[in-house]
Amino acid sequence: MSDAVILGMPTVRETRVPTRAGKQYFVRTMGCQMNEHDSERIAGLLDLDGMVPAESIETADVVVVNTCTIRENADQRLYGYLGSLKALKDVRPDMRIAVGGCSAQKERDIIRNRAAWVDVVFGTHNTHRVLDLLDHADEWGPITEVLEETTSVEMTASALPAHRATDHSAWVTITIGCNNSCTFCIVPIVRGAEISRRPGDVIREVANLAADGVTEVTLLGQNV
Repeated sequence: MSDAVILGMPTVRETRVPTRAGKQYFVRTMGCQMNEHDSERIAGLLDLDGMVPAESIETADVVVVNTCTIRENADQRLYGYLGSLKALKDVRPDMRIAVGGCSAQKERDIIRNRAAWVDVVFGTHNTHRVLDLLDHADEWGPITEVLEETTSVEMTASALPAHRATDHSAWVTITIGCNNSCTFCIVPIVRGAEISRRPGDVIREVANLAADGVTEVTLLGQNV
């Protein structure tokens, strides 16, 4: 079941019952500002589930790796990092490892084959599903879920909580994906066709952030 927000449907915040209270999480971000923003929302969801940030990866019960496939040596960095996580999981088999982001969107099967110890593989369009996917891994074992199209949750900021690094600064997405087909760029493949958010939605999000004390907003989009 999707937590998509359509015509007044309840948000993730309204429907989720915490199941991991007191456990610790660690989110490792590789890549661009859009990934940084996605990681904030992943962390916000983990907060919502009663978890707290781990001081070090060694104490984390859940590790989420938000990947990049655009920047140089991204794949080598990913598999090197996953190798270090295997050593931790060998000692702590109850640790859950989730891999998301652009590499997961593009190479889901390769990640699964090269890193069989990964519990969850998810793509760029279903960040909002991370808690449900972790639940599945707890009960049924490893799962891969990669969607091919942008979901309504991606376009609705209020649907997902965010754990921001600072109280005064925030990212605001205004477009997702790209319609250009540059030979050197993979963004249209891993992020999809360009979709713009409605101006009124963006303005409301910025106003809400300002009301929360945010004084600096950075607008995000491939062609911003």
